[in-house]
Amino acid sequence: MPDNGEVIISIRNLSRKFNSVTAVDDVDLDVIAGEFLTLLGPSGSGKTTVLRMIAGFEKPDSGTISLAGKDVSQLPPYERDVNTVFQDYALFPHMSVAENIEYGLRVKGVSKVERRAASEKALEQVRLSGYGDRKPNQLSGGQRQRVALARAIINRPSVLLLDEPLGALDLKLREQMQIELKELQKELGITFIFVTHDQEEALTMSDRIAIFNKGKIEQIASPQEIYERPRTSFVSEFVGKINKITVGGEEINIRPEFVTIFRTESTAVSQLKGRVKDVIFSGAVTRYLVEADRNPMIIANNAHDSIEVGDQVSISWAKDKEFLVK
Repeated sequence: MPDNGEVIISIRNLSRKFNSVTAVDDVDLDVIAGEFLTLLGPSGSGKTTVLRMIAGFEKPDSGTISLAGKDVSQLPPYERDVNTVFQDYALFPHMSVAENIEYGLRVKGVSKVERRAASEKALEQVRLSGYGDRKPNQLSGGQRQRVALARAIINRPSVLLLDEPLGALDLKLREQMQIELKELQKELGITFIFVTHDQEEALTMSDRIAIFNKGKIEQIASPQEIYERPRTSFVSEFVGKINKITVGGEEINIRPEFVTIFRTESTAVSQLKGRVKDVIFSGAVTRYLVEADRNPMIIANNAHDSIEVGDQVSISWAKDKEFLVK
């Protein structure tokens, strides 16, 4: 995350209703220039509505949005120094790739020579050099997404808004594009505001994550802090898996990867003893479901022995990985 701390977008008391439904409820948010900020939450949590209000596609019922110190709350999209990338790409099918990328510059009256030079540079940045003469229907989904990105960055906006841009891609391509997007953002130095409901995607790409729930921001912090020190029960359960373990009448919270299980005859110090109810193999991780005392199911991702269903086991975890939530 950038060290200078300059605020590029400042949102204060932002609210938006649709009929009787409050989509965004008195939200405050500062976005740091040059950061990759992700708005994360379930469907209907308000994240996309906030993005659309920043873009100018929705007007707030109350509150303000300032861009580089200027109140843009009531300005149309074309008067804001932001560009938006959508999940459906929104490319013109009758235009070539280069023509799609150059469209915004053409509207501004930039010469053909300058437009072509700029589009070639943008294609190079999104790793599509030589694709300028093709039509969108000749490209794969990932390539069309790169074209949409090139079209958005060619104007060098202060802020790039990305509305679930990887949602239509298959898993492998989506993971590849996550890395490429993060690298592109670092290369360009443009502020990215990225909307997703995918927790892993947010953790992978972001400098900071704002967790939305019922129109409000529950927590905004680095991915590591969000994951290891969630402030609320909603954040702890929405981002990753969580164990709520009762020990001595006290409930503690801990992530499965910080829980280790041993056979009961092990000499390791344990906090609980139990029985393995199920073992789930998912490639990189083997997950153990354990019944222990009054805890119907404890998930452990780490085992120090060869353990099978029905085995009696001891469970331990590092105390410094426990956390409390509201």
